[in-house]
Amino acid sequence: MTVRAGILGATGAVGQRLIQLLDPHPDFEIVALTASDASAGSQYRDVAKWRIDTPIPDSVAEITVTETAPDAVSDDVDIIFSSLPSSIGEVVEPQFCEQGYIVSSNSSNARTDDDVPLTIPEVNGDHIDVIEIQRENRGWDGALVKNPNCSTITMVPPLAALDEEFGVDRITVSTLQAVSGAGYDGVSSMEIIDNAIPHIGGEESKMETESKKLLGSFDGAAIEWHDARVDASCNRIPTLDGHLENVWVDTAEPVTVSAAVEALESYPSSSLPSSPEQLIHVFEQPSRPQPRLDRNRENGMAISVGGVQETEGGLQFNCLAHNTMRGAAGASVLNGELLLEEGYL
Repeated sequence: MTVRAGILGATGAVGQRLIQLLDPHPDFEIVALTASDASAGSQYRDVAKWRIDTPIPDSVAEITVTETAPDAVSDDVDIIFSSLPSSIGEVVEPQFCEQGYIVSSNSSNARTDDDVPLTIPEVNGDHIDVIEIQRENRGWDGALVKNPNCSTITMVPPLAALDEEFGVDRITVSTLQAVSGAGYDGVSSMEIIDNAIPHIGGEESKMETESKKLLGSFDGAAIEWHDARVDASCNRIPTLDGHLENVWVDTAEPVTVSAAVEALESYPSSSLPSSPEQLIHVFEQPSRPQPRLDRNRENGMAISVGGVQETEGGLQFNCLAHNTMRGAAGASVLNGELLLEEGYL
């Protein structure tokens, strides 16, 4: 079965990554691309400022870009992948859902809504069934599924592994985030070269809320958020790709480094096509992981962990993920694969 896919915001940084991941893909075929009104009506190759290190796929280059509206997209599209700015996504995505489209979105709007699944398939794939509650609440034939923020998705799989074995009471995180997380035009070279910026607007609150929803439990009627306290400090540094994070965790049960490493390394991945063979890779070297060396591990879809140490209340560790692959486009594709596996497509 070939699933026909459309991409909203196809000319942007995450939209380009979606194209890279979906062409080729064993299940999905790109048949529709949307962008701004200024790009509508042109072939994709003529309006995309392509910045990926692989060529635009020939099958995509000649697709005519349409406006980002349900009536501009063919109704035989099976799934929509959205990489829209949240201010646009919060308006447009519900319109697609009302028209019966299934939307797997990377945009930040609606992530913490009670009836919107926020999923990392390897961590909380069962939350996908919140779709049934969403459809009942909103009267949609379609559905809206979200993946988390690129910094949140970096730390949550290791936290899920530790929570499962030892319980997690408190999380403190300081991030060192790559410039690509702000988009191609997000941070000027004069601002970031020879510098670090100790604030990323809205990022701390996303990490503090989304992580608790992701680590929560779904009983078929509602998601019960995890009760851990989460405090985040987010910083922009002059690396291109790969968010590195320093995490401190207070655990409910005593934990040793060896027990923690075993829990991290044995935490299962999934059988979805884009899931890494091993979800969490743990380094013994205290100097790893590093963005330049480790962000592309398992096609950019693995989480790397290092510097695991015991603290008075639990553990400290560093973690890294590729922010536009695992943290954005790849996360949306994984959710699309989960939707297919669970029969929603």
